[in-house]
Amino acid sequence: MSIGPVQLIVLGFPHPNFHGEVIAELERLRQSDTVRVIDALAVYKDTDGELEVEHLSNLTQEEAVELGSKVGALIGLGIEGETGAVAGAELGAAAAADGVAIFDDPKAWDPIAEIPPDSAAALLLIEHHWAVPLRDAIARAGGFRLADGFISPLDLVGIGLLAAEEAKELHDLETAGAVR
Repeated sequence: MSIGPVQLIVLGFPHPNFHGEVIAELERLRQSDTVRVIDALAVYKDTDGELEVEHLSNLTQEEAVELGSKVGALIGLGIEGETGAVAGAELGAAAAADGVAIFDDPKAWDPIAEIPPDSAAALLLIEHHWAVPLRDAIARAGGFRLADGFISPLDLVGIGLLAAEEAKELHDLETAGAVR
């Protein structure tokens, strides 16, 4: 199976309610072939830091069987508790044994640590279908990815893409749930 560029996005929520508008928008993007949610986990962290994990997905049953649970394997978190975490670690170790360096940076990002106590997160592993032709053209031209990241709306003011008022509104919208 050929796969497009993949991104892990961690979205915070003050309450574990992942249905409705967000799921509908992901489904709309899937139907337009813009993105595909390869795998998704809902994680609730209680006040003591204990986790509850639930699988979310908009994959067809055939795609889900083909891909399996990838977020847990990627970050070492299993839906099946300790057993699932061990299975995720074993998958990573098997890839490393094949000469693939996986998260070899000791300061690597820990998405679970980013989830505040008494809140929830959706961990979405998204394939960007729209970017496949661009990625392939870059590769044919001998190019490669050096870095990537989302830019804050506040940073866009300095380069004239947004007015300060609009940037503040967007920033507040993006971070409103993080402030309690």
